[in-house]
Amino acid sequence: MIFLYNFGIYLYYFGIWIASFFNKKAQLWRKGRQHLFKRIENQTIIKKNKNSKIVWIHVASLGEFEQGRPLIEHLKKEAAEKYQIVLSFFSPSGYELRKNYPLADFVTYMPLDTVTNAKRFLDAIQPDIAVFVKYEFWFHHLKELKSRQIPTLLIAAVFRPDQIFFRSYGTFFRKLLTNDYFNQIFVQDKASLALLQNIGCQQVVLAGDTRIDRVTAIAAAAKTFPLIQQFVGNDNALICGSTWAADETLIFNWLQKTGSNVFKKIIIAPHEIGKTHIQDLQKKLPHKTICYSQLVDNQPIDDAMILIIDNIGMLSALYRYGKVAYVGGGFGTGIHNILEPAAFGLPILFGTKYQKFVEANALIAAGGAFSVQNLEQLTQKIAFLEDSNHWNLASNVVNQYLNQNQGATIFILNYINKL
Repeated sequence: MIFLYNFGIYLYYFGIWIASFFNKKAQLWRKGRQHLFKRIENQTIIKKNKNSKIVWIHVASLGEFEQGRPLIEHLKKEAAEKYQIVLSFFSPSGYELRKNYPLADFVTYMPLDTVTNAKRFLDAIQPDIAVFVKYEFWFHHLKELKSRQIPTLLIAAVFRPDQIFFRSYGTFFRKLLTNDYFNQIFVQDKASLALLQNIGCQQVVLAGDTRIDRVTAIAAAAKTFPLIQQFVGNDNALICGSTWAADETLIFNWLQKTGSNVFKKIIIAPHEIGKTHIQDLQKKLPHKTICYSQLVDNQPIDDAMILIIDNIGMLSALYRYGKVAYVGGGFGTGIHNILEPAAFGLPILFGTKYQKFVEANALIAAGGAFSVQNLEQLTQKIAFLEDSNHWNLASNVVNQYLNQNQGATIFILNYINKL
């Protein structure tokens, strides 16, 4: 099986190499690993403080970084002199955006998972503790950590019955979940806990989702936007965040059908904010629109009903001005962050691709979030939430979920402090 694993690793690299000639992301992946060890071995940040412990935190990409980020922030806040952080990424989409992340002492790509690379990488960064986030299982790096007796943790983990670990042919990967490789596994939900316990994993504990700690902290300190408040006024607003083309088409159709009798104001923060896309949005929307960049202090906004956010960085705080949130991505690879609107107690709507997200499943089951497949369902759910009693029940569910699931970061931090 190890032979097949190694063959798969080299086959993956070959595929990336071929794709890099015509795919920008693959090109970044390949170029980012050129001279990688030279950069790592020449860094001078690590071990400046001989009394500190080096914590290596590895994430796949940006989404996993957001789940590891609260832990990094607490490690630096609680004991900046005690811990130095080495942050590694597998994907260029995460690395390129966070390569200058100020709370990490060193940010790097993770090398390809081979025996030689694992030994050389660990020789260079010299970790005292290793933390993998959510989905990362690299055999040779885990084996080398084990051979060096370096405490290794998996945090914010989520498992599903259809994963290879729980298949009859998944013995090789199932072994990676044992205490031979991970000293402790912190899972997000009870279903994941049960799955691991059923295959004999003893070093597993229910901790929750670290992102909940982050979004509640962000909401508590959220910026105010006077221009947004001016636009919304005293009206109920629907906030549509991180929308893709399929989401936007659904919203267009709903607006044409209903004339938005429920929401007098609509705020759309599209995933794509290029000039062409923004202009296309304005042409397709059946009501008068205005872009955020066009708003001017203390000047009337005329009769614009729809505000398009044509910048990046405002969305997490924008939800404070909404009554209901629609989160995009649910007709593509998966929904975007629904915890951000949840932090403000908003009932949440999204498409059909939500099954891999613990928080989405939990909120749907409890009645705080709603998946919609088509125009008819979107119209029904919005009409349902128009009733103040229904809205209050849904909002209370969302608030209760966040209140009951806070504290994962401190729980993990307390474990690390004892190592």
